[in-house]
Amino acid sequence: MFDRVSDSFNGVFKKLSGNATITESNVKEAMDEVRNALLEADVHYEVAEAFCAKVLEDAKGEQVTKSLKPGQEMIGIVHRRLIELFGGDPNAKEQPAPPGILKMSPGPTVIMMCGLQGSGKTTTCGKLAGMLKKQGRSVMLAAADLQRPAAIDQLETVAKQANEELPGGSQVHFYGEHDKTAEYGKAVGVAIKVCQHALKEAKAKGVDVLILDTAGRLHVNDELMHELKGVRSMLQPHHIFLVVDAMTGQDAVNSAKAFHEQLAVDGVILTKFDSDTRGGAALSVKQVTGAPIRYIGVGEKLDAIEPFHPERMAGRILGMGDVVSLVEKAQEEVSEEEAAALEAKMAKGELDMDDFLKQMKMMRRMGSMKSLLGMLPGVGSAIKGMDIDEKQLDRTEAMIQSMTRDERKRPDIIRHSRKQRIASGSGTNPNQVGQLAKQFGMLSKVMKQMGAMGAGGKAAAAKAMGGALGGGGMPGMGGMGVPGFSMKKSTKSKSIKKRKKRR
Repeated sequence: MFDRVSDSFNGVFKKLSGNATITESNVKEAMDEVRNALLEADVHYEVAEAFCAKVLEDAKGEQVTKSLKPGQEMIGIVHRRLIELFGGDPNAKEQPAPPGILKMSPGPTVIMMCGLQGSGKTTTCGKLAGMLKKQGRSVMLAAADLQRPAAIDQLETVAKQANEELPGGSQVHFYGEHDKTAEYGKAVGVAIKVCQHALKEAKAKGVDVLILDTAGRLHVNDELMHELKGVRSMLQPHHIFLVVDAMTGQDAVNSAKAFHEQLAVDGVILTKFDSDTRGGAALSVKQVTGAPIRYIGVGEKLDAIEPFHPERMAGRILGMGDVVSLVEKAQEEVSEEEAAALEAKMAKGELDMDDFLKQMKMMRRMGSMKSLLGMLPGVGSAIKGMDIDEKQLDRTEAMIQSMTRDERKRPDIIRHSRKQRIASGSGTNPNQVGQLAKQFGMLSKVMKQMGAMGAGGKAAAAKAMGGALGGGGMPGMGGMGVPGFSMKKSTKSKSIKKRKKRR
């Protein structure tokens, strides 16, 4: 999301590191470049100015110009100021719990969701419910958006999907009053009554969390605010979350400011955070509104929502990666017992295609391959120009599912006739089947060697595995455990380079 800003920061750091002498003038020139990058990313002008002024002042105070490693000094300064920009504490030795952690109360914890039409509010209600369901909380989704009759049906569908698709023993309940849409606009307070009825129903069912999906408009107006203030006054929600579309840039920040002034929202949820946007809304919203970013939507599926960590996001922007979030994602999908059992099989060289298929499905539940690789330090910028074809994983899965039980246990028996049959059943070609079997065989051998080695031997084996399985892509990508998966430079970037050469 922050590619333009990240490129600017990295360019500045390299330039400072490459200079024989660093002066205050060098640093000021560098921050001018950063300011331009922030403004191009649609960051609020005052926010960009204040950020660059603080970094420049810090650089003077820490005597970056006298440092032996000015580039590294600047990275540290910018990192701290980015954390502050996102609403974190840059001086904390241990960052506090992310603002996405909800404060639960006796009886239903009431969450009021608000936002403009098209911001993704209803889907976000489902994502929030799904996240709470995975935590063992029972949730009720209440349809208080009576302006659009379809909104009630949409929320009901989202509740059903959350129950069917997401893990967790608790239930996502739905409350809606379809007949009230006819009264909407004719009587004041119809939506407020629906919310009151939903709260009564939630108490009767012993629900932990009640999420109110309130109405939106195409723009902020008095009618909308009057209704939302009524809901807030009558139900006294524990949390008021504003859902903002990150792709709308400064418009999103301006609407967030208007909502916050009227309702005193205590958190912002940014949707479409995984899209190829400029990032201005994310970088500006906390400073302009005073309301922290609590969650980010990182995909279309109902489990694609994450608590927002200021220090981790600052690290991603500066190319430091976000290994902690990657580990947390993995821990959500794999228990310690499963991990130990898999490690034991790998050490004995007993890893088979069924195990691999299971791990591949787990990785795909964690998110797209590009988003996962982007959490590794130094990898985000390296894969920016890469085409990562997620359909390759579909083809790999189809090939494994087209194998017999014996073939999955012993891929080395896959010869010509078997390749033909597997290729026919999976919509691939025999060469692809052969390559998968060959790479998996190499992976199994290296895993067995790693199991019998010490730490140094494991590191060497891992390096060898990366080179062996990297395919046509980056060294080490095979080490991610995805035989048959390779990455190539995008044709777009190649054509750009050719045009530059011709010039």
